[in-house]
Amino acid sequence: MTEVEAREAVGRWLRLVAADAELSAYLIGVDWDRLKAHLARSLTSVPGGEPALPSLGWSEAQHRRAVDYLLGVLKSCEEPSAAGFWEAVEDRYPGLLPEREAPLLHAALHQLTFKDDGPNRLALLAVLGRACRRYGLHPAHAAVIDDALQTGVPWQEVERAAAGAGDGPAWWPAEVIGHDRACDGIVILTVRPWRRLPYQAGQAVPVCTPRRPGRWRWLCPANAPRPDGTVELHVRAVPAGTVSTSLIHEVRPGELLHLGPPADTGLGLVDGDLLLVAGGTGLAPLRALVEQVAADPDGRRVTLVVGARSVESLYDAVTLDKLRHDWLTIVPVSSHDALSEPGERGDALTVALDHLHPDQAVYVCGSPAMLAGSRLRLLAAGVPAERIHLPDRIPWR
Repeated sequence: MTEVEAREAVGRWLRLVAADAELSAYLIGVDWDRLKAHLARSLTSVPGGEPALPSLGWSEAQHRRAVDYLLGVLKSCEEPSAAGFWEAVEDRYPGLLPEREAPLLHAALHQLTFKDDGPNRLALLAVLGRACRRYGLHPAHAAVIDDALQTGVPWQEVERAAAGAGDGPAWWPAEVIGHDRACDGIVILTVRPWRRLPYQAGQAVPVCTPRRPGRWRWLCPANAPRPDGTVELHVRAVPAGTVSTSLIHEVRPGELLHLGPPADTGLGLVDGDLLLVAGGTGLAPLRALVEQVAADPDGRRVTLVVGARSVESLYDAVTLDKLRHDWLTIVPVSSHDALSEPGERGDALTVALDHLHPDQAVYVCGSPAMLAGSRLRLLAAGVPAERIHLPDRIPWR
């Protein structure tokens, strides 16, 4: 977004806020020129044009409404650009890109031109690599697409991603049919893809909301594939997490998300008994493994250790209580709760080692702090390297 476009967008946003009786009271005494200059700089300097609204004393709900006003303005600014992108490509290569897919491809390619963090960039490349194969893009198209985008795309990265991508859709539209706040900072989303998503328990999928065009984040389905095709996603708010914040505070049932091609994380199911160690939303892929085992137990035993800071933050307790099988043992663990009965007290991995039995395959999934050093601790406890499974195949967390 150019400086002129940013100033115009901020001016439109400020008029919307001033017309909102509940929000406008907080503008009294505010230096409008300084506020507009601050937001214009944010829109032109932050990768992806993510707005950074200052705190004006609004409540959380009021702040979200102000953000929604700005996102609406930005979306209206971007729509002609996406349409112009498709028209420019169509003029040179008729039929190369479907018009209905152009906005997603436009946003993703544009986002790729920014310096971005590893997990998001890898998710973005997973989607674009599949799109490159899907639409038969090759180097001859690069110059035309760059001209249409008015920027230079790092095509070598896209080509490498395409070389390792499988065939099939680049994304699956999915309707949000459930949005449940499980506990403070965690939401459980249930989505229904328009076409069945071909994933396996333990995999991760890139997820994008149209509220944050071009920004994709990895999430692990919390269920094994279901007959009705629905997918459950556990989302935790993270600092500066634009996608997670939007999924938690803005997205509602009836809205559309896009799911990218599933990718292995290193948590695929193996034979034999299992010790599963989950921390926070790291529970999602491990719960999916339990559901997969439930479809064919085959005499194996499974112990699931679920760690949280307190009993209240054990966000999926209701669903876990329904997982009643004679081959399954669930051990809740609280690290910062003295009243953790009937669960155990301590960090999840330490408690899990007390439940370790010979010949178990051990899976650990949680925060980076939990995963750091976990392989060494398991090796020191006598677990062979080939029986240790961590989500290290891709930097998805």
